[in-house]
Amino acid sequence: MDKLLAAMDANRIEHAMISGIPVAKTWHEDEPKRPRYYAGDDADAYWYSATDTLVAAALKALPPAQRSRFHPFLSGFNPSDKNADALVRQMLELDPGLWQGIGEVFTRHDDLTALIHGDTPRANNEAMKRVYHLAAEYDLPVMLHSNITSKREKNPLYLEEIEEPLRDHPHVRFIWAHAGSSMELHRHQERLDFLYGTLERLLGDYPNLYVDLSWSVLDPYLLDEKGRPDPQWLDLVKRYPERFMLGSDVVGRFDSLGELMHGFDPFLDALPEPLARRVALDNFLDVLPKRVRDTRR
Repeated sequence: MDKLLAAMDANRIEHAMISGIPVAKTWHEDEPKRPRYYAGDDADAYWYSATDTLVAAALKALPPAQRSRFHPFLSGFNPSDKNADALVRQMLELDPGLWQGIGEVFTRHDDLTALIHGDTPRANNEAMKRVYHLAAEYDLPVMLHSNITSKREKNPLYLEEIEEPLRDHPHVRFIWAHAGSSMELHRHQERLDFLYGTLERLLGDYPNLYVDLSWSVLDPYLLDEKGRPDPQWLDLVKRYPERFMLGSDVVGRFDSLGELMHGFDPFLDALPEPLARRVALDNFLDVLPKRVRDTRR
């Protein structure tokens, strides 16, 4: 936490959503080296509920002034298990007032989907529907990692998995991580040509959709090959000024935090200053539970 706070202070980052990784990588008997990343070898991954306990302990160890800069989301549950909502409820009751959202929930997630024990996690399965009802009950936003397509299909193959929850749970605020894109998708398809049009329609149809603009959206969508802001994406943000927010997507190491976040500077500089501030900070804070928003007034 000290390293994270130092990186935030050095780069004028006032607030941050924080969550654990909901899966752990198996160090398989046949593997001679501990894997550092889920794609490091062919061993499976498994759902890791202790991640929330570790995040909670780290936050509780901070002074109140520092703790208030973090907005913790619960993530350590199996999104294919209909027990998930009961576990989430138990965690919420164990630490009343601590948790401010649910996620990043891993559903469709590159090769990780196939490596996880059990059923394929989907954002529109019965288990997650139960979680969404709980989120509405507690006024919690839900952040979903739900890839819009596979590595080879040049169409929104998995769109229904994110659109069905948006349609069926209008009282839940959904944050779509990376707008359904990922760096792994871009390694196989340099640019998802259907992403802009799909996102434009979804934003118009579903006022409960919010979009996390992480580094996998910055390039190749927000900025062109010369680092100039894309006029289409600038226009989209201007038309939906309350629906976009920045994310770093850093995991466990924070040396690159400043470089990643300052990568958005050309795009933010091309927006009117009040709108740039909304995208950089206020939109995220405004999507949090009402009890959290009220403390800022």
